[in-house]
Amino acid sequence: MNKSRDFAVVILAAGKGSRLKSGMHKVLHNIAGRPIIEHLMAQVAIVQPAKTIVIVGDERQQVIDQVSDRATCVVQEPQLGTGHAVAQAKEALEGFDGDVIMLLGDAPFITAVTMIEMLERLRAADEPAVVVLGFEPDDALQYGRVITHADMTIEKMVEFKDANEAERATRLCNSGLMAAKSGDLFDLLQRVDNNNAQGEYYLPDIVNVAVADGRTCAAVVAEKPEEVLGINSRKELAAAERQWQELRREEALENGVTLKAPDTVFFSYDTELATDVTIEPNVVFGPGVKVERGARIRAFSHLEGAHVGEDCEVGPYARLRPGAVMEKTSKVGNFVEMKKAVLGEGSKANHLTYLGDATVGAGANIGAGTITCNYDGYFKHQTTIGERAFIGSNSALIAPVEIGADAIVAAGSAVSRDVAAGELRMVRAEQMVKPGWADRFHDTMKKKKAAEKKG
Repeated sequence: MNKSRDFAVVILAAGKGSRLKSGMHKVLHNIAGRPIIEHLMAQVAIVQPAKTIVIVGDERQQVIDQVSDRATCVVQEPQLGTGHAVAQAKEALEGFDGDVIMLLGDAPFITAVTMIEMLERLRAADEPAVVVLGFEPDDALQYGRVITHADMTIEKMVEFKDANEAERATRLCNSGLMAAKSGDLFDLLQRVDNNNAQGEYYLPDIVNVAVADGRTCAAVVAEKPEEVLGINSRKELAAAERQWQELRREEALENGVTLKAPDTVFFSYDTELATDVTIEPNVVFGPGVKVERGARIRAFSHLEGAHVGEDCEVGPYARLRPGAVMEKTSKVGNFVEMKKAVLGEGSKANHLTYLGDATVGAGANIGAGTITCNYDGYFKHQTTIGERAFIGSNSALIAPVEIGADAIVAAGSAVSRDVAAGELRMVRAEQMVKPGWADRFHDTMKKKKAAEKKG
């Protein structure tokens, strides 16, 4: 794109989102572990606007706290429609002589490519006053229609309820996303009236004002209708999540990842998977996960903030929490949990183990039921396990503690002091043996129970 002329982005995020029935602003609800508006902001960042303005209103502080480090937030109060919302950006754009893209904060899937296409059309030789992003859904429902000439210049914009039969047959619908020259935008907005059932100032009306002036306006068509999906209810939020996950699964398969049951695997927005990774059914990726080549994530595992090295195996039924690092060929099995822990190359924790705030050297073996006791109620403490160490089943390693290389901790031990390299540590109470005691106990209790029944 030729960036000889600067452009600004205005994002409308003032709406209440009452259909979501939530104390959280609708643009802060998550899709794939990321707030709706952050999906949009990520695409905006790609095109690098000179200014980014977010129009806020209801629950404004929530949105301000989320985006004010990257955008100028402008309050719309009262909220009198989308045209009125964009008009609030006038002061923030004072002296700005560029183009303006208008986006909806609850429509997160518009791509940088489409934004660039809108700007390029706005800068074409016929110099349209406004560019509208249209889309062609399978079912046009009651969307407003964009009525165009053969060359995709706009004849008029019409709401469904005001359209005649021929206009309703038009498949090109209005997404609500537009671009305009800043020199035209606020003049057009000033001339929009609120003579409608809602008593609001609608942004699409700037097109009809410009057309009435004899100005050219043009439509650009979104490549996929899903790109302009808006989210106003829990049902639509679920549909957006489903759409995002389906696209991400397709991408993973195309990039050499094996998904045994694709519909049961859920990715986060930033999940990184190398080629030849295998993912079994019912696996969930939270934010911050990277999986290297050849690794296998087995069924019913949950990963978040974790790095899985080459040829590692995770699960089934494993949980990797933030800070979990598995070096290549290491393995965690069923019902193993890791948090802020490093499992060294070739090391194994095959089942029923908790590794928290721990470093495990290469080639170590962690027996079933091992726990690193890392928290004393006030502070977290570190456990270090040396290379090739063997930790017997049902051991408790009471941090801070260090187990040396090649050391052995006997099964059932509670270790609270360092174990030297090559040392055997056995921490068990002396076994007490009382021959015949159990038989006498059973006899006494049986007689007691029989006496109670007679009574």
